[in-house]
Amino acid sequence: MLLFTANVHAHPQDEDIILDIEEGQLKLQSSVIDSEYQAALKRKRQRKLASMSWQQKFSLYVKAGFEHIIPKGLDHILFILGLFFSSLVLASLLWQVTAFTLAHSITLGVASLGIVAVPAHIVEPLIALSIVWIAVENCIFKQASKWRSLVVFGFGLLHGLGFAAVLSEYGLPKNDLIPSLLAFNIGVELGQISIILAAFVLTYFIQKKVWYRRWVQIPVSIFIAAVGVFWFIERTVL
Repeated sequence: MLLFTANVHAHPQDEDIILDIEEGQLKLQSSVIDSEYQAALKRKRQRKLASMSWQQKFSLYVKAGFEHIIPKGLDHILFILGLFFSSLVLASLLWQVTAFTLAHSITLGVASLGIVAVPAHIVEPLIALSIVWIAVENCIFKQASKWRSLVVFGFGLLHGLGFAAVLSEYGLPKNDLIPSLLAFNIGVELGQISIILAAFVLTYFIQKKVWYRRWVQIPVSIFIAAVGVFWFIERTVL
C-alpha cells in the first residue's frame, strides 16, 4: 500500500488519484480523503466539459437538473408534494409552483455566479423546516391562504441555494455558464412537473371525494411533516 501524506494542494494526475483511491491503493489521512477525491473528480469533469460542444453541455445539465429532483432530491420531491396536497384548486397550485420556480431560479443564478454564498449546514436544515411548514399548513387550512405564494417564494429561495450547492460540486463551464444554468433549471422544472403529473394521475379519481381531505390530504401531509422534522434533526444534531 502507498501511504500519501503530502500537502493536499500538491496534486499528481487526477485520474491516478481517483483510480488509486477507488482501488484502495492510495491511503489519505481520513480528514482529507473525501475532499481530495471530490476535488479530483471535479477537475476531471471540468476538463471533459471543456471538450464538449454547447449542445452536449446543455443536454448534460438538463439531465443533471432532472436527476437532482428524480431520483436524488427526495427533500425537493416532498416539498413539491406538499404544494400539491395544499389545495384542490388548480389556479392556487399553479401560483405556488410559479412562485417556487421563480424564487429558486433567482438564488440558483446568483449563488452559482458567486454573488451569494450560504453554507450547506445552514441551508439544508432550513430546507427541511420548509417542508414541515408547508405540510403543517396543509393540515390546518382546507385551502391555501392568500399569503401562501409569498411563503412558498421565500422557501424557493432556500431551495435555490441547495440547487446551487449541487452545481458547485458538479462544476460549471466558464465559457457556457449562463446556458448551463438555464439547462440545469430546465431539468429541475421537468422533474417538478413530472412529480405533479404523477400525483395528479394517482389522485385524479378520488380528489372530489368527501373523504379525500380526511383520509388522503391530511395523512400524507402529516407523513411529509414527520419526515421533514426527522431531516431537520438529522441535519442539525446528528
